[in-house]
Amino acid sequence: MFVCLCNGVTERQIREAVCEGACSMTELSACLGVAAGCGKCAQFAETLLHETLQIGAASTARRAA
Repeated sequence: MFVCLCNGVTERQIREAVCEGACSMTELSACLGVAAGCGKCAQFAETLLHETLQIGAASTARRAA
């Protein structure tokens, strides 16, 4: 699903960028251009960012246990 229509950024691209190390909206904007245009996607992109970070943290905790 497209999240940022201005720059053609998808949900999958955001999740991949987070998995590759992006951990803030500033970093997502720098690598993908998300929320750099009209800004309408910023709230949803930030939600995806935090969800993906939480999934990664949970996964890391399970592996450490």
